Amino acid sequence: MKLDEIFHKKKSRLSTLKSRRIATGANHKRILECSQCAAQAEREELEQNHWICKNCGAYFALDAQTRIEMVCDEGSFHEMNRMMATGNPLAFPDYEKKLKNLRKKNKTMDAFTCGIAKIEGIAVAIGVLDSHFLMGSMGTAVGEKIARLAEKAGKKNLPLVIFSASGGARMQEGLFSLMQMSKTAAAIHRFREDGGLFVSFLTHPTTGGVSASYASLGDIMLAEPDALIGFAGPRVIEQTIGRKLPEGFQRAEFLLEHGMIDDIVKREEIRTYLGRILKMYRKGKQS
Repeated sequence: MKLDEIFHKKKSRLSTLKSRRIATGANHKRILECSQCAAQAEREELEQNHWICKNCGAYFALDAQTRIEMVCDEGSFHEMNRMMATGNPLAFPDYEKKLKNLRKKNKTMDAFTCGIAKIEGIAVAIGVLDSHFLMGSMGTAVGEKIARLAEKAGKKNLPLVIFSASGGARMQEGLFSLMQMSKTAAAIHRFREDGGLFVSFLTHPTTGGVSASYASLGDIMLAEPDALIGFAGPRVIEQTIGRKLPEGFQRAEFLLEHGMIDDIVKREEIRTYLGRILKMYRKGKQS
């Protein structure tokens, strides 16, 4: 069988799995498959279980809106800079077309959604990177929105919480993308120097230029279980140094053991966990 025929068959099978539906009376519910154990579950079942596979415990990737609804108090989120969008500074082939398709599919202008909300009744500036949009890569719009969010948090004297999930800097924007590393890091530094609290929450995966900039600068560093966190991937590192890496290297549990993060928080406990941090911070500022 020719290579292109094999690829076409695999692509068709994946497409079928993603869009497969079952009928229950007049209702139609999507069936989704776990990437780890291939167990299938209804969308409603996954939503009720915080998008965690009941069979193996693996975490499904969350879009920004779902993450916000899961963490923030109901109806409290007010989005900032919603229409801010990246351009195509390097005239990268087909980049504008890809962005247009992603915006239509994800119903958002770029990979970062941010705004002001409440968690357990406490006002907070919050941002979420969405891995469904170009793997949560950080381009010019993402970097600018992160910097503006940090500035807004400083002006309003609010704690700052950012959930990261990213493949790193966005290659289609080249040096313009890499510049966002210094921009976001500087914005976070100014915010912290002025006494602001930055909680950096790392989810699967947080890598590349995002992990090497603002995401590693939290006053409190948290992560979801089994999240891949690092700069280069394990395979690249092994090929570079010519050695086998320790088991679980770059996973959240390994980083916690070696003091790189402060705690691992289960998805169903994130809201209450953040609430406790924010209440202690508020109490400390009032005393």
